[in-house]
Amino acid sequence: MLTGGYRRTEDLPAADYRRTTPRFQGENLEKNVALVDRLTEIAREKNIISAQLALAWVLAQGDDIVPIPGTKKVKYLEDNATAADVKLTPEELKRIAAAIPHGAGERYPAGAMKLVNL
Repeated sequence: MLTGGYRRTEDLPAADYRRTTPRFQGENLEKNVALVDRLTEIAREKNIISAQLALAWVLAQGDDIVPIPGTKKVKYLEDNATAADVKLTPEELKRIAAAIPHGAGERYPAGAMKLVNL
């Protein structure tokens, strides 16, 4: 989602599990796309991609917090690795927090939420 490649449920591959998750459906998806758009704007101002901004934000949360990004291509791995060099100012951290106060929708469908004790 952070890449901007998925703006509608129909953009997801037919067998993609996200088609069943609340965050990728209806109004929730619309709200989450708007949040990604705000992140993308901040990332562009720093001449980085939104995935790098997201990883830099996680890294800025403390030395006891470690992101575990997934990747399918070497290019993405390189992008992820350079996120460690991105420094966010206190003002940028506040702006990110204001831009994305909360995501919309549960992470999993109701039955799956019970399986993870949520």
